[in-house]
Amino acid sequence: MSTDKNTSIDRESTGSKLFARLGDRLETDKPLAPLTTFNTGGPARYLFTSRTADDVSAAIKAAVDLEIPFFVLGGGSNVLVSDSGFDGLVIRINIMGLKSVGGTDIESGSGEDLMSLVDFSAEQSLTGLEFASGIYGTVGGAICGNAGAYGGEIGSVVKRVTLVGPDGDARTIGRDDCRFEYRSSCFKDSSDVIVGARFTLKSGQTDQIRKKIGDILLAREAKFPPQIKSAGCFFKNVPDSGQEFGKLPAGRLLEQAGAKKMAVGGARVHENHSNLIVNSNAATSKDIRELADKMKEKVFEMSGIRLEEEVTQVGNF
Repeated sequence: MSTDKNTSIDRESTGSKLFARLGDRLETDKPLAPLTTFNTGGPARYLFTSRTADDVSAAIKAAVDLEIPFFVLGGGSNVLVSDSGFDGLVIRINIMGLKSVGGTDIESGSGEDLMSLVDFSAEQSLTGLEFASGIYGTVGGAICGNAGAYGGEIGSVVKRVTLVGPDGDARTIGRDDCRFEYRSSCFKDSSDVIVGARFTLKSGQTDQIRKKIGDILLAREAKFPPQIKSAGCFFKNVPDSGQEFGKLPAGRLLEQAGAKKMAVGGARVHENHSNLIVNSNAATSKDIRELADKMKEKVFEMSGIRLEEEVTQVGNF
């Protein structure tokens, strides 16, 4: 009993100190499921919505000083939150803003929806981001995971990234320092938080850019219906120089392994895309995790290939 009581006292004290540092925008026991595209998972003990780089800096400094674990949340795609939630501070990124600079460059806040950036580039008659049409999530999340499709990756058009480090200080790094790889970057394994970025594109014809965007949206909507509760592709494609775009689609391996017939609880594999796990009937995050594990095992038994997740797990599983 004494341990539980002391823990409660410590948490109350920590919460008060955090409120003193971050103000009324700090929320407690905030449900995270509505903030993710899977629509599953438990609450965050604390959630703070940041609108500026200074907000992010204040939140990180407070978390470090008070020894509170923190996690950064963008658009909630490519994230699977534990059913028990996250016992720490979730820093939600809502840093907005898009502007054209230097002729073919665009600057974006990290909280902008990726599709907003694609549309803005088309308005400026700039080409190079069409591949990102219809991809879930925010600009910051896309950079962190080097989002891509149809042979394109966002890392290829990044010029520089502005971030806030674990010390709470802001700095800017160039593309080479981001260490972009397939569905990965230096931000995957660091405590740096992306707050903005500059992209270098090429001049193009607006009507041609719009047509390409429309074609890609139609193709994606056939695979990823917008109304479903999903994080997008759950597994990374497999590097293979003999395949189109140099990748063996994980969906092809999963389909060959019979994944379309698989389900656990309220989680199932989408009938049109074997690399898509869907929350179809009040699924829990545990259901999704168990289904993903079974899918991986099926592919491994069939091909000897161990698939890797694109989705990031948050909390205890």
